[in-house]
Amino acid sequence: MRVIEPSFEIMDPPEREAVLRHLELCGRVCYKSEGNIGEGSAERLIASMLARGHESPIEHISISVRVITDRGVSHEWVRHRIASYSQESTRYCNYAKDKFGGEITFIKPAQLNEGTPEYEAWERAMQNAEKSYFELLSLGVKPETARSVLPNSLKTEFVCTMNLREWRHFFALRTAPAAHPDMRAVACPLRDAFHELLPELF
Repeated sequence: MRVIEPSFEIMDPPEREAVLRHLELCGRVCYKSEGNIGEGSAERLIASMLARGHESPIEHISISVRVITDRGVSHEWVRHRIASYSQESTRYCNYAKDKFGGEITFIKPAQLNEGTPEYEAWERAMQNAEKSYFELLSLGVKPETARSVLPNSLKTEFVCTMNLREWRHFFALRTAPAAHPDMRAVACPLRDAFHELLPELF
């Protein structure tokens, strides 16, 4: 059994200036103001559009992110429907195989601290789940059935692609104080990475 923290990677991060130029060209079609393109005009137009709630032009750029988190968080994440997803399959992935190290990987819950009675109780539950899963496989049960004993803390990996408008919506919901702590553990640092990449939009 292995326990890890959630993580993410922005795949092929776009170049900031190219994004701003593209969004400006898309936005200016609405106003037929292409003649106003100049030094700093993209930043000004984007700020103006966002301030007025005119966000449809920012849908013309999408960003893909590879996320490693737990199954519970992924179940919330995929509820954002204006997106594309490719997720690790528990039907076809056999965690007894060498490519998984012959062990199951779990994501540490954000609110549990190692060395506490609460963490130890969670850890025992994960060990029992792993044991039951491998026992079912040894009895000839297929991974698609054996997975039924695996918990929400099971590590999953997925790629999520959203346009910039949907990423803004995602961050507004999933970094809010009321969001689940395990969701915030990955969404908040991801939002910060988007801000560093495209501060005009995030």
